[in-house]
Amino acid sequence: MSQHAVHPGQDRPVPVLLSAEPSTLPLICFSHLRWDFVYQRPQHLMSRFAGSRRLFFVEEHVMGAGPARLEISTRDHGVRVVLPILPHDTPPEMVNVTLRRLTDDWLRQEHIKNFIAWYYTPMMFAWTRHLRPSVVAYDCMDELSLFRGAPAAMVEWEHALLERADIVFTGGVTLFEAKRDKHPNVHCCPSSIDRAHFLPARTAHNDPQDQACIPPVRLGFAGVIDERMDLELVDAIAARRPDWHLILVGPVVKIDPATLPRRDNIHYLGGKPYAELPAYLSGWDVALMPFAINESTRFISPTKTPEYLAAGRPVVSTPIRDVVTPYGAAELAYIAGTADEFCAAIERALAQSPDERARWMTRVDGFLSTVSWDATYRKMATLVNGLVQDQRDMHARVEKGGSHPVIHPPSHRVPALLEQGQF
Repeated sequence: MSQHAVHPGQDRPVPVLLSAEPSTLPLICFSHLRWDFVYQRPQHLMSRFAGSRRLFFVEEHVMGAGPARLEISTRDHGVRVVLPILPHDTPPEMVNVTLRRLTDDWLRQEHIKNFIAWYYTPMMFAWTRHLRPSVVAYDCMDELSLFRGAPAAMVEWEHALLERADIVFTGGVTLFEAKRDKHPNVHCCPSSIDRAHFLPARTAHNDPQDQACIPPVRLGFAGVIDERMDLELVDAIAARRPDWHLILVGPVVKIDPATLPRRDNIHYLGGKPYAELPAYLSGWDVALMPFAINESTRFISPTKTPEYLAAGRPVVSTPIRDVVTPYGAAELAYIAGTADEFCAAIERALAQSPDERARWMTRVDGFLSTVSWDATYRKMATLVNGLVQDQRDMHARVEKGGSHPVIHPPSHRVPALLEQGQF
């Protein structure tokens, strides 16, 4: 992993891409999720976009020692991760001003004028709304305003971003239903599956060292452990069946680790690299999705559902809407709302006969054959590249004496945010 810092005033010659084809136009992604955190939707999509273009993944800023700067490092597929670092003593009212200045200097140094701006969080629009990218895409993968600790201005900045965006994607059907009336160009692109990555879990049984000592029956969860998990449900399942072992793989975020249920048959193994997940899943008897039913899970569409299925693990989930349909409706996953229902569903999954399991796997593979991250990427890339081409065609008409292109006006909601000191 290479790394360098960009400071204001520093210059580095890079080819100008003013006449780039739509499929090669640089893409700058603004994300609340860090590239090295948990490998999920942004990483799956951006790594594919990076195959044909310069791809910059801009993370939320951190406070640190030294001057304001951007730390830029390279990851697989040529993705360049951009981390803004601000001095500890930066006044709150100067944070967005400084981030804007750093961004402007960086774009000049990279000689980037035409590009695609791709947002995962509206909050980063607060210091980038002055930019004039060729296309603005908003990939809404969660209703972030409902998450614990969400900034009060999240809803207002999303309104501003929606007014500016050329295209909006949603990470699930429930989110699509919530957003489709808020923008004229909304597309449902549910999170998908890298099937080949998880297929080895069906046949390989080389337990990782920290899981090898855990006896069966093993019930597993892989993902972020935060306010979206029903910890009381996890505890109740473990209490009812001390002969079952619950394995939770993933980082603990935004909740106090002291509040996690502790029993001899509950095992917290911490976060694991994406490459290692199939090895963990291969040793589970049943995969769990014990999500709480609350505002923070109202719009989620868990990526882990097809991942569990691709690994050949029976799935038991609480009634999350985007799990009930399509997975529950197609009898690909068991849906349970209480601890007793969870235990009963797990028992049914464990009691599957070879013939029942074979029929279930046939249904699973039939469903998974219709979805993939490659297909989701191609759909999104085609739509975005089409918008870029539309812009090129429109400017070509102007050069020939046609009407002038429409320039996006600043959001009408932004002045209110400015008055509140949000910019």
